[in-house]
Amino acid sequence: MMDFVDSTAAKIVLAARDGDSIRRVSQKIDGTYSWVYNWVERMETIDVVERTDGIRVTAPEVRDGYARLMETIARQTSPSVDEAYIIPHFAEMDFAYTKIDAVYVWTHGGYQIARGGDAYPVFMQINDADTEQWRSFFDRYDIPSVIGERDDTVVEDTDDSVYYSVYPTTNPIDPEWVDGNPVISLSETIEYMQEYRWNFEPALEMVADEYNVDIDVDSPDYVPAQ
Repeated sequence: MMDFVDSTAAKIVLAARDGDSIRRVSQKIDGTYSWVYNWVERMETIDVVERTDGIRVTAPEVRDGYARLMETIARQTSPSVDEAYIIPHFAEMDFAYTKIDAVYVWTHGGYQIARGGDAYPVFMQINDADTEQWRSFFDRYDIPSVIGERDDTVVEDTDDSVYYSVYPTTNPIDPEWVDGNPVISLSETIEYMQEYRWNFEPALEMVADEYNVDIDVDSPDYVPAQ
């Protein structure tokens, strides 16, 4: 019984959305395919999940228990940067990484800018109707969040660096999926990078090479990234 009080099992149950493949779940939680596959098989034996056209959680009370456990632990210790990209998958709400994080995701973590140990905002696009639910979700994890802006002051005078900067939209969220991360489209990401070319010239070159996109690379005037 106690074998199932496990961080991998908890992350699988919390991150899985109906129809997710094992590969997608493993990418969401930054786990290996084989390890997630093994845990899914084990949890099938106790009727926590089933695999019918993808993974489906069949024991919501177990999910709720894992959620309370994670939230309690989160209030005792701050998330790492890697964990900051896993936690939003537990919310059961649609989102897409945007702005600097869209660049970060489309370059597979290969391009990072304007964040560090003192402040690490994670930029997310969310449905406007879900704004208060997201704020409540982050509050349960005791992680600061701000709406429609970057505000590093929310982690000043603390030992924490991670916070969430969310951007509500009334448009439908229809993300692309890259390495298990939902993200705004490549065209939107390129448009954002071109607006702040001074900051993202190397990333534009990376994207042009990998995705075979015709991008004029030059030396622009400096405009700080938002």
